[in-house]
Amino acid sequence: MASSTEETTGVFNMQNLSGGKPCPDCDGVGQLRFDSENINEKFEVEKQTVITECARCHGTGHVPVG
Repeated sequence: MASSTEETTGVFNMQNLSGGKPCPDCDGVGQLRFDSENINEKFEVEKQTVITECARCHGTGHVPVG
């Protein structure tokens, strides 16, 4: 069983610190956020933010140089 620290901090990958430049699509965050508005059955506007992994950098926040 993993300790509570591992569960909250995730896995640290040393390769993410070197090589590559920040991803221009997600600004180096590794996530893309889309604001969405839906109308429910009571005709009320519901706002939500959809968060997804960046397809260009695969969630690392960096792309290879060159």
